[in-house]
Amino acid sequence: MKSKSFEGFMKIVFIICAATSILAILLICYFIFSGGVPFIMEYGLKNFLFGNKWAPSHSPQAFGILPMIVGSLLVTLGAIIIGVPIGVLTATYLAKFSNKKIYRFLKPSINLMAGIPSIVYGFFALVVVVPVMRNLVGGTGMNIITASLLLGIMILPTIIGLSESSIRSVPESYYEGSVGLGASHERAVMTVILPAAKSGIISSVILGIGRAIGETMAVILVAGNQPRIPSSLTQGVRTLTTNIVLEMGYAAEAHREALIATAVVLFVFILLINGIFLIIKRRAMN
Repeated sequence: MKSKSFEGFMKIVFIICAATSILAILLICYFIFSGGVPFIMEYGLKNFLFGNKWAPSHSPQAFGILPMIVGSLLVTLGAIIIGVPIGVLTATYLAKFSNKKIYRFLKPSINLMAGIPSIVYGFFALVVVVPVMRNLVGGTGMNIITASLLLGIMILPTIIGLSESSIRSVPESYYEGSVGLGASHERAVMTVILPAAKSGIISSVILGIGRAIGETMAVILVAGNQPRIPSSLTQGVRTLTTNIVLEMGYAAEAHREALIATAVVLFVFILLINGIFLIIKRRAMN
């Protein structure tokens, strides 16, 4: 009898925890959309999304966020190009190629990377990467390439950890069958194990992209923070997240509403990317 009552109590606790998570998401959505959508409707969706001038302190005020959208896309794409191949190949090495001695050193190091605060990554890039880029391409060194390189490094622990777990979860019979048919170790891993683990690898890429899009503090230090559409990869940009952080502290009235509307666009942007990758993942599983 006591066991049944305890199970009923714990069931209620679990339901409350799950409901709390859902309620938190709903409250966040309500706050963001109720504060941002009215401004977008008043200012005009086309003017807001495709306007190329952001000048909240001028008269008349301009709140076009196209430069920030382009900046977010370019920096995130650069992070994907840098981080995804390195992350997946590193995970493959850890799961199928490294010996125990090397693994005992590499795995804790990668886990340590996940625990380093983003501002520390930003200072590292500011002190080390920015001067190198300044010497290589000129300018201030704070540009799209620098920000992409930094974010590519920052998403590595996420991609490596989840991809390695996915690769290790592939049944050993897949590998044994491939080797039994005459494939080498490398060929079996690359042509059988990795395709079988692609669902988990895609999930790791989705989470990595989510971190790259949402990263703020590190990007502020190295992206240049210039609200303009860049004509080359060596120019500075401003992302959606940095735009909000840089100006929310002193924003008021229409300016504040425009920043909340920027958060709406960022939220929808992330939902679209996750939805697209989930569709890809579902097709990959079928």
